[in-house]
Amino acid sequence: MPVYKDKDRNTWFVKFKYKDWNGQQKWLTKRGYRTKREALDAERDFKEKLSGSTNMLFKNFVELYKGNQSPRLKDSTMATKENIIDTKFLPFFGEKPLNEITTSDVLHWQNDLLKYRDPETGAPYTSSYLKTVHNQLSALFNHAVKYYGLQENPARKVGNMGSENGIKMKYWTLEQYRKFSFVMMDKPQAYYCFEVLYWCGIREGELLALTWGDIDLDRGIMSIDKTYHRRKGQDVITPPKTPNSIRKITMPDFLCDELREYKEMIYEPGDRVFPVSKNYLERCMEYGCRAAGLEKIRIHDLRHSHVSLLIDLGYTAVAIAERVGHQSIDITYRYAHLYPTVQSGIATKLDALVRGEGDKVHDNEKP
Repeated sequence: MPVYKDKDRNTWFVKFKYKDWNGQQKWLTKRGYRTKREALDAERDFKEKLSGSTNMLFKNFVELYKGNQSPRLKDSTMATKENIIDTKFLPFFGEKPLNEITTSDVLHWQNDLLKYRDPETGAPYTSSYLKTVHNQLSALFNHAVKYYGLQENPARKVGNMGSENGIKMKYWTLEQYRKFSFVMMDKPQAYYCFEVLYWCGIREGELLALTWGDIDLDRGIMSIDKTYHRRKGQDVITPPKTPNSIRKITMPDFLCDELREYKEMIYEPGDRVFPVSKNYLERCMEYGCRAAGLEKIRIHDLRHSHVSLLIDLGYTAVAIAERVGHQSIDITYRYAHLYPTVQSGIATKLDALVRGEGDKVHDNEKP
């Protein structure tokens, strides 16, 4: 039996032979188990993962899945996936054999999530979050089907919960943003951050990754080619969300002047233009909304606000998609409802054509 008592440490260890990925015989020793049973379980878990058998425990398959996916995904994407796995999947499925997880198990898991209420606010999970979590579980089972011989995906058979449209898209009009920016002037660094977010429509991670080398204030050009996030307490800079996210944005002249002012304010400018955290911006956003008497929106909603402003100014979906780095103009079209006045404007112009006032329509065209 490959389990032994380490009398000096009063613990158990396991020692056995196995074949690695290229067929070589190797010895493995793992120490520090409090009981014989723990040592035997560790041996079993290792051999199950090594063989790729679908009767391995779900928690052991998860380790294989993470190892398979980690080299293929961005750090930020993998961090999100790991958080969902660790907090939403393992507590429910972790000790079940992978091939014994049934549609009934998945249904009960879904019901637990649907019943959840935040202890402080009493709010349930949003519909879009539920959809995201289920999609992650289904992707995990699909991986087991494709690469490890699992017979079927129980999550797919049950079907999804939630929807993509669970969160109503929010935005601020120009007047609302001006109220917000006015009260933020007593927090200069945050003020300039929000100015760039609103007037350029970039993502928060793109903002925090900006260096002074990315900004040509003389030509008014901002180059976006990376994004910022925190992982395990470290600053991480990676390529942006999609290839379309790599772009050059022309800034309005007043914003270039503001950034010059900001740079002059800094005693010793570092590499990053805005060396702050997402938590800092969140706190400032809450402060500004409260001080300006505005409904709280997310920082990402400033990007929505920029797109909606461009729609109201009459720019095409193609031009907007190029500016904000949308992968497809279909994404841009999702914002069309944000300015209902555009619809009334269309009706007014059509009415003018019928009444023989077509010249007025062209005279009043927006850019």
